[in-house]
Amino acid sequence: MEDDLAIIERVIDEHKTIRQRFHNLEQVANDAEAMMGFEEAKEAFMPGRLDQKKGLRELDDTLKAIEDGLQRHFHFEETSLPTVVDRYSDEELKSSLRSIFLEHIDLRNRLAHSKKHVSELVSGGMARHRWEASAHDMRAYISHTRKLLEAHAEIEQELLHELHSRLKK
Repeated sequence: MEDDLAIIERVIDEHKTIRQRFHNLEQVANDAEAMMGFEEAKEAFMPGRLDQKKGLRELDDTLKAIEDGLQRHFHFEETSLPTVVDRYSDEELKSSLRSIFLEHIDLRNRLAHSKKHVSELVSGGMARHRWEASAHDMRAYISHTRKLLEAHAEIEQELLHELHSRLKK
């Protein structure tokens, strides 16, 4: 039972870290768009386009770090929690856990889409107006993904706290 309790407490702690990383990702995305404005201003003084890839590379690095962390976290949840839930919960909690695992698939797909989007922006093959529109869309998509992740984590937290209280009895 102590091992089961440790699993639940670890997942709860990891949620705090993941939320902070997504907040940081959103900030980097905002910074990349802000950098675009600075780049445009600089173009008035320099011929040609300036390199906007630095902010996007930072965004890509942040996305990769978040994806790696989420993959490890989801794997831990998906391999550790079913046993605990089977032991200490009813059908409603078991069904909730299955739904949570389906959300993992969606969140993984959203991260993969974001990484692909950043790669397209880094390639620089778009016209300027399309690039700007695409960068704005990417920022909105990342913000929405963060909101989905937060809602997902809240549902997980409820399940974990319920399990935690059952284990403490």
